Amino acid sequence: MKRILTLFAALLVCAAAFAKLQLRQPCSDGMVLQQQALATVWGKADPGSRVTVVPSWDKRKYTAEADAEGFWQLAVQTPAASYTPHTLTVKSGSDRLLIRDVLVGEVWFASGQSNMEMPIRGFYGCPVEGAADVLTAAPLRDRVRMFKVPRTRSYEPVSEVEAEWWRADATTVAEMSATGFFFARKLNETLDVPVGILFSAYGGSKVESWLPEEIVRTYPDIRTDRASIEALPFDYYSPFMMYNAMVCPVKGYTVKGFIWYQGCSNVGQEATYADRLEKLVSVWRADWNDPEARLPFYQVEIAPYQYAEGGCAGALLRQAQHAAAKRIPNAGIAVTNDLVYPYELDQIHPARKQEVGERLAYLALHRDYGLERVACYSPEALQASLSPRDPQTVCVRLSECPDGLDRWRGIEGLEVAGADGVFYPVREARTDGATLFVRCDAVPAPRTVRYGWGDFVPGNLHSCAGLPLSPFCLTVE
Repeated sequence: MKRILTLFAALLVCAAAFAKLQLRQPCSDGMVLQQQALATVWGKADPGSRVTVVPSWDKRKYTAEADAEGFWQLAVQTPAASYTPHTLTVKSGSDRLLIRDVLVGEVWFASGQSNMEMPIRGFYGCPVEGAADVLTAAPLRDRVRMFKVPRTRSYEPVSEVEAEWWRADATTVAEMSATGFFFARKLNETLDVPVGILFSAYGGSKVESWLPEEIVRTYPDIRTDRASIEALPFDYYSPFMMYNAMVCPVKGYTVKGFIWYQGCSNVGQEATYADRLEKLVSVWRADWNDPEARLPFYQVEIAPYQYAEGGCAGALLRQAQHAAAKRIPNAGIAVTNDLVYPYELDQIHPARKQEVGERLAYLALHRDYGLERVACYSPEALQASLSPRDPQTVCVRLSECPDGLDRWRGIEGLEVAGADGVFYPVREARTDGATLFVRCDAVPAPRTVRYGWGDFVPGNLHSCAGLPLSPFCLTVE
């Protein structure tokens, strides 16, 4: 009898603890909700109990019923963005919670590997250019906020996460994702609305790390049993585990779109990368209940880095990234070929993160916020052919540069080769509208022209709008 009474008391304690009304992150003080949307709010309560949420902006009652496991979720209609702090009152039975300092604005999900994870303070031996200016600037507490999902892994899907919303000021901004911060700051400067970033990144992770196990299991080159995962040389190579631990807890939280900076750990696997990134986007959109691909997906091209002396594996992965950007509905890519310094030859974390974040913001501003005069597309080489007037001159037809390129002399990264495959640098080339004319005296019969093609071959050609020419390698027709 004594054991029965002890067990009964323990069950009562557990039941009482479970019944307590709770919120699930990112729903907490300081949160940012997507404006003019049915924005998700969620938490836990006694199974079967009724939960009511009342926002301060309209005083309407939104209700939901906790499921058999105690989870509840509902959607509140949000107003237009503003810097006015709101509250959400959450009730269930006699329990009552108040979420304070809620802002309504624009919310984006930022993910990838270490170049997305890299904070404003930088990594050891890897600074972020302009960090001091950010750290000493006026606080942006109501303008930029970030929720950092803890960096962890899990063999099983996780439903909850412990973290908090950071308001951008001197005490928090140093730990914010640099790329995510500069993206958010540019949106805020242009749109003048609060911007919230859900930040979920794991250094060294592969694209397969961010896909569900049932999908990764179908890939013949990936082993998903625990023994094989534990035998991997680095934990960050783990398949599917970041999806379980760092996407599942926040999937469905209402966002405007996704930004993605990943690819270095998939260098050498360019044959599968585009397909798997395309699958990732389709899975995430399903997780966010977006079958019509309304949520944009903007990725960052991996920066020049010498994976092997004289190698081109990095160039091939970039080519796969561009292929994915074309295949994925409602997608885009920010080119970074010009954003490295010579000393960063073997530095996988380039310092110039501000331009990266801003180029992602240009894509969003142009495509999602109606600022059509904001240039967002880098020029791309479409075709190379011999000039009918001079068989030693190659005519490269370009997109997205109606006013030509920004320089004719002092060109870096442009090369041409003949049938022998020996490439010679081209320092001068002229443009006529959207055509680049390439000529090299050392190559009387050009067969191939390329730009920025290799592991570490930075370039300096841009459109007159300031966006870099995308790397390419074309056979002359």
